[in-house]
Amino acid sequence: MPYAFLSSRLQLSTIERPRCSKCDARMNLAQVARGPSGFDIRTFECARCDHARIVTVATDPMKSKTLGWLGGGLNAPK
Repeated sequence: MPYAFLSSRLQLSTIERPRCSKCDARMNLAQVARGPSGFDIRTFECARCDHARIVTVATDPMKSKTLGWLGGGLNAPK
């Protein structure tokens, strides 16, 4: 497993806490690991039922390659 880190650019107050798919409780951020370039892998855990969820998110959506999605660039020529 990649080394876990909490980045200085990561503000815990701005992280969306998903709901657990098993018990619907809010999940807590348990770990952040480096993912592919421009992405973090976040692991959320449910304190109520111990379910875990892993999510890959852009570290800076405005600078990532996913920016084309925001501008309707899905069908843009390559």
